[in-house]
Amino acid sequence: MQQLQIPPLAEGEVYVGAIGDKNGDFHHVILLPVDNDDAPWAEQLEWAKSVGGDLPNRVEQAMLWANHRDSFQKDWYWSNETHHSDDAYAWYQYFYHGNQSYGRKDGSYCRARAVRRLSI
Repeated sequence: MQQLQIPPLAEGEVYVGAIGDKNGDFHHVILLPVDNDDAPWAEQLEWAKSVGGDLPNRVEQAMLWANHRDSFQKDWYWSNETHHSDDAYAWYQYFYHGNQSYGRKDGSYCRARAVRRLSI
């Protein structure tokens, strides 16, 4: 069995792990070192792009909660996922108790951390 090679990391980056999607495609997830204050969802998406990343999806956020919660403030953080039944809402992760919920995208009550993904 071939051993997974961790990609090179820039200073302050944290290797989160490898994850697969529903199509069987795998990628590395790397947490970027910067944290952004509360802002609406669209602004957080733009911020994440401006620092070379994306907001994590819900599965990535669960991995971050499980293994890297100390890298976050005990607060809500936006994911990059819109709610499946109402596109005015997006999902977020609470890095205090670990639960996920959703809220209006125009609300300014969630922070953001960006991740970058590298195909395997």
